Amino acid sequence: MLQLSEADRVEVIVLVDNVTDNLSLVPAYVETEMARQWKRGLRVWSGRCMCCAAHGLSCAITAWRGDTTHTLLFDTGPDVAVFERNVDRLGFDMGRVEGIVLSHGHWDHAGAMLRALVMIQLRNGGRAVPTYMHPGMHRSRAMKAPDGSMRPFEDVPSQDQLRQHGAAVVYATEPQLILGDLFFVSGEIPRVTAYERGLQGQHCRTADGQGWEPDPLIMDERFVAVRVKGKGIIVFTACSHAGVVNVMTHARDCFAGHALHGVMGGFHLSGVTEGAIPETVAGLRPFNLKTIAPAHCTGWRAVGALEAAFGEAVAPAAVGKTYRF
Repeated sequence: MLQLSEADRVEVIVLVDNVTDNLSLVPAYVETEMARQWKRGLRVWSGRCMCCAAHGLSCAITAWRGDTTHTLLFDTGPDVAVFERNVDRLGFDMGRVEGIVLSHGHWDHAGAMLRALVMIQLRNGGRAVPTYMHPGMHRSRAMKAPDGSMRPFEDVPSQDQLRQHGAAVVYATEPQLILGDLFFVSGEIPRVTAYERGLQGQHCRTADGQGWEPDPLIMDERFVAVRVKGKGIIVFTACSHAGVVNVMTHARDCFAGHALHGVMGGFHLSGVTEGAIPETVAGLRPFNLKTIAPAHCTGWRAVGALEAAFGEAVAPAAVGKTYRF
């Protein structure tokens, strides 16, 4: 079992998310975009100072241990313009990023990968950026439409493209510890529940590149975890195509003896997966989570069901929010 080091504290900045929300009340450990901007010196509000919401997810996760600080970029959202605008508006220093984890091979998480690499290198003196990926996420993907036609997704940048933009690509299917052993990147997530069935209708290119084959499980998906002093394990799951209960079950197995404090990210309980909301809520109860931060693809019905079930533990994500643990 890999021994994840304990961080004294952790900060998460939501660089890209599907929603913007500066009006809802937040718990003490969460800061809204407006509050962050006010602290940075902004005194006149306008659209020119606000972040942009977009269909996707990107988080900057920073962990402190003593005098040591490490920052990981978890996904990059769907679009260069959105990513660059939000980084600038939030005043986030890309030079702090020491590595990137791409959670899985979908465009809404990888769209700004190449620009993010350039932005990091412009601030870090041109050093290569370790970029952690599952080897299976480069296969072309598509959704099968009701009429039987395929609706292709934009591909994740190729290995050559990533390297040309400064990535030191690290492929793995097994779990690993990175950045001073303060970050855990999972291996492939076992599917153990009956109601979490992946993304039905998704296909990927066959090995010969000539046809399509069903790919609902998206086995290249991984999660990231940190261990916070006095709290426990916090899990970051970008989309939960594996199912958030499967994700948390695997996290519990990976960190036996350590409490699971929270989960943050997309839970993919919108659209055709909304039928799994009741089972998912019930499946999360045994983990006794103190923080549930639904984001991205979770969907409003699931957020409502989670809030009704778990009350103040639920702190929905939004672009520009900062979480401090």
